[in-house]
Amino acid sequence: MAAARRPPIPPGPWLVVGLERSGAACARALWKRGEPVIGVDIGEPPQAEALRHEGIEISVGSDGVEELGRARAVVRSPGVPNEAAVLVAARAAGIPIYSELELGWRMLESPFVAVTGTNGKTTTVELLGEIWRAAGRDAVVAGNVGTAVSSLVGKIGPETTVICEASSFQLEDSVAFDPEVAVLLNIAPDHIDRHGSFESYRRAKLELFAFQDREDFAVGPEAMLTLAGGGARRVTVDLSGGNGADLELRDGLICWNGTALLAASEVRLRGAHNLENALCAAAAALSAGIPGEAVVAGLKSFAGVEHRLEELGTSQGVLWVNDSKATNVASTIVALAAFEQPVLLIAGGEAKGQEFAALAEAAAASVRAAFLIGTDAEQLSSSFEGLVDSSRYGSLEEAVAAAAATASEGEIVLLSPACASFDQFPGGFEQRGEEFRQMVQQLPGFLSP
Repeated sequence: MAAARRPPIPPGPWLVVGLERSGAACARALWKRGEPVIGVDIGEPPQAEALRHEGIEISVGSDGVEELGRARAVVRSPGVPNEAAVLVAARAAGIPIYSELELGWRMLESPFVAVTGTNGKTTTVELLGEIWRAAGRDAVVAGNVGTAVSSLVGKIGPETTVICEASSFQLEDSVAFDPEVAVLLNIAPDHIDRHGSFESYRRAKLELFAFQDREDFAVGPEAMLTLAGGGARRVTVDLSGGNGADLELRDGLICWNGTALLAASEVRLRGAHNLENALCAAAAALSAGIPGEAVVAGLKSFAGVEHRLEELGTSQGVLWVNDSKATNVASTIVALAAFEQPVLLIAGGEAKGQEFAALAEAAAASVRAAFLIGTDAEQLSSSFEGLVDSSRYGSLEEAVAAAAATASEGEIVLLSPACASFDQFPGGFEQRGEEFRQMVQQLPGFLSP
């Protein structure tokens, strides 16, 4: 799979708005190319001083409006909202706004496999990385998963595939982003507080396909690909079988164009949603020219990622599962569907404009008790009323203690919050999941898996 020719980087000066991980990486990459760069941040991020020492003009405590007058283009970090004054002013002045993801893509010669969706992105890109390693091919996993794409500039060559997790925040500023393989896993309401509506959120996701052509591949369930524009070749996946999908589950076998690759039972990931993620990863890899035996090896060996249906171990016969990465309702619903045993659910945090009626309905079928935390615990409690026995707690530690006292042998305690974490955990879902892990490991009789 060779990379297509990339559009050039427009001339600066560049105004980089937001200097956390991705903004700082993009500022450095542009600066090393000889572009004039001005970096601004409304706060005082730890990277700012290092960037200044490297010779980049940095203004902290600035919204960037004053500096915009000297810029010909803007890079918006993913965390900067659409209504930020500097972005409003840039649009009014006709100054183009780019994402760090797109500029990183333009500065690299590597082929890209990009994955988006409401849920399952991290699992799928990490699985793709496992498949590339099984094939003995060079690849790096980057994007929303943790490593800024622009930080790879000068470190990898055209022989290395970039397997990229792409969020709606990164895609909404797309100008020409055109990955050789684009994967859409699913779309459900999320980040309504940022995008304003589900339609706007969905439109941002679909930007992944807008600039693809017949040399590219668009991969996903058929229902998802019907939403996608662009001119890429469609590669469909299907769990139900018999619908003529390119990669489908048929009589318990995963089949590629009618040829069986392996039994679905050999895929290590738990749950039907993860099986669909695995099919999407397999279809993407096969479309990119990865041999079938490497795809099979990756599917058999990959056990999942931290904080996503991660089985921490047992305490007195109770299984404890860390699904802290479930930051929206749809993700928690699929997590609940992954278990047959009775579940004690720990949930709550910041709702991000979501409604919880669908979660309450799903929880009614399998959740014996819910332990609710965070800013929007009351909203969750109201939705659960009459359907699920629930109680509110002031902290995750209190909820864990109550769940441990309530759970019986053979049951599951599942942290799957359906909410963002920043109200109680400034470090995000990772901090929430790590603290949960530490609490669980201190329970009486804890045994690792």
